[in-house]
Amino acid sequence: MPEFQIRKDHFLTNRLIETPETEQIPAIVEGEVVVKIDRFSFTANNITYAAAGDQLGYWQFFPPSGENTTGWGVIPVWGFADVVESRAEGVPVGERLFGYFPPASYLKMLPVGVSEQRLIDGAPHRSTLPPGYNSYSRVAAEPGYDSSMDNERMLLWPLHITSFCLWDALQEKDWYGARQVVILSASSKTSIGLAYALDADPDAPPVIAVTSERNLDFVGKLGLYRQCVSYDDLAAIDADVPTVIVDMSGNGEVLGRLHSRLDDNMMFCINVGLTHWDEAAPGEGVNKQRSEFFFAPGHIQKRMKEWGPAGFASRSSTFMRETTLKCRSWLRLKDVEGLDGLAGVYPDVCEGRVAPDEGIIVKL
Repeated sequence: MPEFQIRKDHFLTNRLIETPETEQIPAIVEGEVVVKIDRFSFTANNITYAAAGDQLGYWQFFPPSGENTTGWGVIPVWGFADVVESRAEGVPVGERLFGYFPPASYLKMLPVGVSEQRLIDGAPHRSTLPPGYNSYSRVAAEPGYDSSMDNERMLLWPLHITSFCLWDALQEKDWYGARQVVILSASSKTSIGLAYALDADPDAPPVIAVTSERNLDFVGKLGLYRQCVSYDDLAAIDADVPTVIVDMSGNGEVLGRLHSRLDDNMMFCINVGLTHWDEAAPGEGVNKQRSEFFFAPGHIQKRMKEWGPAGFASRSSTFMRETTLKCRSWLRLKDVEGLDGLAGVYPDVCEGRVAPDEGIIVKL
């Protein structure tokens, strides 16, 4: 079964394990289904999955197939797949699913908790992993499902659900007493989703964008930030204002300089992503007592208990629709063909060479 596998201990290595030329559908037993992956997105968020793969269990979702795979892993992706074989009651051939898949031709699944709108992959090796990643939407049952938005959904949903949760968490903490929000790696799509939320919230503090020099113009034209500065110009940020930092970059050196500059006015730092995964070592000056890693699936589970699954889905889906429509003014989709196409763009994603207004869609 062809799939994109990389060295876990050096995930920048761009290699495919050799796989059979013929794509045989895996054999299944009673209760199982096989889906054929149709398409998926690939962003810096997927590189975060690799960088945090051992700590947060991302490597465990889709163990690599074949022989001699010790030390190799499969980076999960978000996309769409169609059921091509089924021995599971209530899940017919032709069913279309949205969710978490391997970058591969096929996935064998064990549907459990099947409802009209979703199902869970109950594969034993996934049972201890975050439940949000094991849930799949049966899109044909969704009110108003529009297949023309599939590409934007798989590209933006995994990012903007984190944006929504961050906004909600900041509100819940009353902005940590801050009077300005600084977002590092402000050109990332997750950052832009958060910026849309803050811009539309009359109670939110003003937002400052920190990004690379080459992305300053793009970030400024979004019209979402009170101020845009480069990583080399942190002195332009007013250090006399109580500040909460949302760090999407994971760049320890930059974070250390910013914490030191703000000093006691660094009210709290929320660490989210690793767009600068190769510079993620803790920086000198980082205030660890006022810093916390944000795990969106944990926040989702918390709100589902408080709001109910339907309540969370209603609030988050409204947010998603609004931000997706806003992103259409600047987002460019780039189609690549097959796993070979993914191999071709993989180094650019790892090294941050993908333009911030570009979204990669892999079609199988």
